Amino acid sequence: MDKLKKVLSGQDNEERNDFEQVIESNSLSFGTRIKAFIACFVTGIVCSVMGTCLLWVPIKGTILFAIFYTLGNISSIGSTIFLMGPMKQLKRMFESTRLIATVVMLVCMSLTLCSAFWWKIKGLALLFCLLQFVAMAWYSISFIPFARDAVKKCFTLCVS
Repeated sequence: MDKLKKVLSGQDNEERNDFEQVIESNSLSFGTRIKAFIACFVTGIVCSVMGTCLLWVPIKGTILFAIFYTLGNISSIGSTIFLMGPMKQLKRMFESTRLIATVVMLVCMSLTLCSAFWWKIKGLALLFCLLQFVAMAWYSISFIPFARDAVKKCFTLCVS
């Protein structure tokens, strides 16, 4: 009965300490976060390269390419979750400067898989993979200060 009174009056600190211990035990150290980031990012690169190699497989090569290339991009994006946490990653993905690139990238990932699995149109899957690559590159350079301006200026100089 005394325990119940302490809990209801807010004087019981044991529950809060247990909760704090659970939170502390679930957080990763900085070294573990870096190792997980590197492992996830390298896995993404390997999947993307393997998908590109599977493109020339005669039977279902386009489907394998679309799957592995998209999984590689998802793994590469997911690797940053280890550095900044899932909620901060989602907030930064959908900031106003990255919103269009994020939406285009996610839509292209979905359309890549749809065109490979259901529509079974090889050219369309390749087009969406190309758009996925461009959107991923544009999204990635948005984290580098003034990189987008430099790319825009370089592109306009090359075109004109």
